[in-house]
Amino acid sequence: MKLSEKFCAFLFFFLFTSITHATGIDSLKSFMRNARTVRADFSQTVLDKSRNIVQTASGIMQFERPGKFRWIYEKPYEQLIVGDGERVWFYDRDLDQVTVRKLDAAIGSSPAALLAGSNDIEKNFHLLEIGLQGSIEWVEATPKNRESTFERMLLGFTLEGVLRAMELHDNFGQATVFEFSDVEQNRKLPPELFRFSPPAGVDVISE
Repeated sequence: MKLSEKFCAFLFFFLFTSITHATGIDSLKSFMRNARTVRADFSQTVLDKSRNIVQTASGIMQFERPGKFRWIYEKPYEQLIVGDGERVWFYDRDLDQVTVRKLDAAIGSSPAALLAGSNDIEKNFHLLEIGLQGSIEWVEATPKNRESTFERMLLGFTLEGVLRAMELHDNFGQATVFEFSDVEQNRKLPPELFRFSPPAGVDVISE
């Protein structure tokens, strides 16, 4: 499965909040209340059922709530995903192809809904406190929509309330692990980051 096809299951995740020590659920809810923009570097590892590494990637993510984001895969190959508030554009440079979807259809009841949707996260997700493991507080979010492409996700916050790790478990036994660094919250982001025009000559597929 292409990284861009997993987008809706990945995008959540680039969260940051400056709060005092709190539980994982407290940190998540604080993020939803306070984070209007986020910029972060990420590394991504996909693991199979046996926890063997299937795929690795890295890049940069930026978002502005509600519904605007720019997700760049830089390695091992280049892909760009842009949400303009109404549509989501998936640009695969290797295939010279753009796929465009309506925002609601592309996000659905996914982790991306946590960043692009409303503050009422418990409308779409069941939250469960996992507790402290090492120096990380963990919370589990399970989608209420049974048709979601993932089964559950685990979010790990530092004791200061900064999200540093996420594990996404899909319905096929795979896990996608994110690690975040150089996170910046509520910095003003240029509006052109969240606009996209297909390059001349590329195939455009609407879904």
